[in-house]
Amino acid sequence: MVVLALVSAVGLAVDDRMLVGVPIWSKPFKFSVALFAYTLSLAWMLSLLAPSQRAHRVGWWAGTVVAVALLAEMALITLQVVRGTQSHFNQATPFDNAVFQIMGGTIAVLWLSALVIAVLLLRARILDRATAWAVRLSSLIALAGAAVGFLMSGPTPEQLAVDDSPIVGAHSVGVPDGGPTMALTGWSTTGGDLRIPHFFGMHALQLLPLLLIVLTALAPRFARLADERFRLRLTLIAAGMYAATFALLTWQALRGQALFSPDGTTLAAAGAIALLGAAATALPLRTPAPSPTPTPAPAPAPAPAPSEEVPA
Repeated sequence: MVVLALVSAVGLAVDDRMLVGVPIWSKPFKFSVALFAYTLSLAWMLSLLAPSQRAHRVGWWAGTVVAVALLAEMALITLQVVRGTQSHFNQATPFDNAVFQIMGGTIAVLWLSALVIAVLLLRARILDRATAWAVRLSSLIALAGAAVGFLMSGPTPEQLAVDDSPIVGAHSVGVPDGGPTMALTGWSTTGGDLRIPHFFGMHALQLLPLLLIVLTALAPRFARLADERFRLRLTLIAAGMYAATFALLTWQALRGQALFSPDGTTLAAAGAIALLGAAATALPLRTPAPSPTPTPAPAPAPAPAPSEEVPA
């Protein structure tokens, strides 16, 4: 992924072709950077499995399948960029259709392999409970985020109205792909965009463990954070808020709303998530920290018995 990111960066600099309203090399560049973070996080999680366990061997094979599937996916995306055509949803020619079908198969295999890893992490014995649940819940949310990609492959009403549409599927909801988009991300600014919850959900794999790493690093400065149970509570609250926000973003996109043009219902739901999260966080903060158990003072050593002198 690092090599592909560098190649794509060169392509962005020297190739001025545009595809669906964005520079043609932007997709492989964004994909390679995102997948670098994804695979690095997944590799770290697999390292938490004890080497002596059978789960470690199963996890190694599942991780290898993920790596091969992602490599095949990126190779096909790059191939279509070189050819100057779309990789996703493209059925214009038999070759393009075959490429997209293979990509769909590799993504399905990848998702199932990631599911195997998530199950292994659910069963793994990780000593620090906060770390264990950060890893488990982030892997499950990432699976849900990846599954949003399957929602993009269905035909839009406009595509159904046309016989033999060359493009079947879309990132946007309510508006065609290629319209006004946000800078850097390329997300639609006029309609819903399923790439938003897809991106947000998959990056739970980095953000939730990163939160725990920060809390652990601050533990020497804040006594409350030194308590493993307190860190676990904050981790569970953060994971719950993250999952709720992911669900809200998916719902907003499916209703055809742009990210920064929410209606009253979306704003009310976002406010409810924020209030519930704040209340849940305030409760453990107000709970007094457990006082350390006093160490009993050692019993005084018995005085030595007076020695008896034998009279001369």
